[in-house]
Amino acid sequence: MQSLSVAIVAMNEAENIARTLASVAWADEIILVDSGSTDRTVEIAQSFGAKVYRESWKGYGGQVNSALDKCSGPWILNLDADEEVTPKLAAEIQSLLSGSPSFNGYTVPRLNNIFGRWMRHGGLYPDRKLRLFRKGTARLAEDTEPHATPKTAEKTGKLKNHMLHSQYLTLEIYIQHMSSYSTSTIPLYLRSGKTSASLPAFIANTVLNPLFTFFYNYVLRGGFLDGREGLLFHLYHSLYVSWKYAKAWKASQSLASE
Repeated sequence: MQSLSVAIVAMNEAENIARTLASVAWADEIILVDSGSTDRTVEIAQSFGAKVYRESWKGYGGQVNSALDKCSGPWILNLDADEEVTPKLAAEIQSLLSGSPSFNGYTVPRLNNIFGRWMRHGGLYPDRKLRLFRKGTARLAEDTEPHATPKTAEKTGKLKNHMLHSQYLTLEIYIQHMSSYSTSTIPLYLRSGKTSASLPAFIANTVLNPLFTFFYNYVLRGGFLDGREGLLFHLYHSLYVSWKYAKAWKASQSLASE
């Protein structure tokens, strides 16, 4: 099998990281870039033989790219700290790299666990992400939103078996993360001019956009088929969309008054 490196970025992921690392223990190399964990994340990663690098936060894109650059293998599997490779997916990857892959990058379907339910509707499945690629063919923009996916200009293939994503197991975790993520997008939105300067733009971005997002995902894409958990997720996700624009607008107002 061609050598495979696993690239992960993490901060305070002690509850998840052991599952993630155990699922890729068969890989040739595991690179973990930690951005200041105060729990046992680093200790757990080292117990699995991961090469751990402690680095200050450079933004999501910069942090992931740092992990990708440290990989020595010709192929990279990029994972979030709360994702797991299933045995079937592991076997599929090993089989692929034991031959001559037709593409330099492959998307992987992702099954998301939200509020204790595996979501299969509302655009949440198959939720394909570019996760397996030849080193140097995929990268993240330095200026990107949290949990973006590496991009490539090349044509990609599709793997059949999914990975598991223990995304937001409780409502409290989801609200906490959405508050943090919406705050972290402020610099990006300010640089790109998404400040909702006019009243019509403000209404469109903080009210109409979230309403359309909810209708599109919950109704048109069948999110209602995922029960109460689906309702809560799509409702609060639409609020997250509003928070991003509202926080960017407020930040732009504060800068203008200085």
